Amino acid sequence: MRSSIPVLLLIVLLSCGSTGQHENALQYQGPRPDSAITSAEFFDTTLAYAWMKSPDTVNTLCRRIPVPEGFTRIPAENGSYASWLRHLPLLKSGSPVMLYNGEEKNNQRAHHAVLNIDVGTRDLQQCADAVMRLRAEYLFSKKDWEQLHFNYTSGDKIDFKRWSEGKRPVVSGNKVSWNGSGKSGKEHANFRDYMNNVFQYAGSKSLSGELKPVKNEDMKPGDVFILGGFPGHAVTVLDMAVNPKTGKKIFLLCQSYMPAQQIHVLKNPNSPAISPWYSLDFTGDLETPEWTFAPNSLKRF
Repeated sequence: MRSSIPVLLLIVLLSCGSTGQHENALQYQGPRPDSAITSAEFFDTTLAYAWMKSPDTVNTLCRRIPVPEGFTRIPAENGSYASWLRHLPLLKSGSPVMLYNGEEKNNQRAHHAVLNIDVGTRDLQQCADAVMRLRAEYLFSKKDWEQLHFNYTSGDKIDFKRWSEGKRPVVSGNKVSWNGSGKSGKEHANFRDYMNNVFQYAGSKSLSGELKPVKNEDMKPGDVFILGGFPGHAVTVLDMAVNPKTGKKIFLLCQSYMPAQQIHVLKNPNSPAISPWYSLDFTGDLETPEWTFAPNSLKRF
C-alpha cells in the first residue's frame, strides 16, 4: 500500500479483529459420508472454478459433507451461486488451515474442512475479503462483468470492467480517481490483481454497506453474517438443507480470519451432534468458533 494513504490503511487493517477463541477442542460427532449420493450432489457441469487447473468433481463440498439423517439439501438451479458454492472443491480430509506465509494457523480446532482455493502470498484475504473472493470468483466464472464490483471503505465503486480495460484506481488521501496505467485483459491473473487491490482498501465496513438485510427465516446459500466495523467479521452461508417432515432447516458456514488464511468450513461449537451444520432455529446471537454475531446480522448481495 502507498504510504500516502495511512487513513485507509488503518481502517482496513482494523476491519477484521478478534473477540477471542474457543480453547476447548470439539470431538466431531456429526453425520458421516456414505455411498448414497443424492441428485443434488452430482457435479453441476455448468460450473467453473477458474483458479483450478482442472475441475475436481470428487472432492466437492456436497460429496464430502453429508446432511444429517432426515435432511435433504435444498434445490439449487444449475449455474446458480448456490450450486457453485455447493460444489466448491475441498482439500483432503484432515488438512490444516494454512496462513498466507505458509505457516499453520494457531487455532486448528475451528474448522471441519478447508476449501481448495488459494489464499495468496500477502496478508490480504482475511474476513470480509473471503466473502468477496467467493462472490467475485462466481461472477468471474459467469463472465458477469457488470456485477463484478465492490466499494472501497471510502465508498468509491471499484469495478473489474474498468480494471480489465487497463484503468487503475488511484488513492490520494480519501479521494479516488482512475488512470490508464495498468495491464488490460480479463484473464484470471489480472482478476486476482484486481481482487488484491480491493482487499487492500475494502473491508467488513464497506461490504456491510453494500449488502441488504435479510431475515434469518429467509436465508439462502450465499448470504452473509456480517458485522461491519473496526473490528468486524463476516462468514458466508455455503449450503442449506431441510427436513421435509418437520420443515427445519440447517446451514453450513465458511470463513477466513486474521491473519490471511485459507477459507475453511466452520465447526458448530454448540451442537457437535450435527456439526458442521448449524440449525436455523437459533434465537439471539449466532455463536461460531471465533466470532459471535448479534441478531439481525444476516445480509445478501
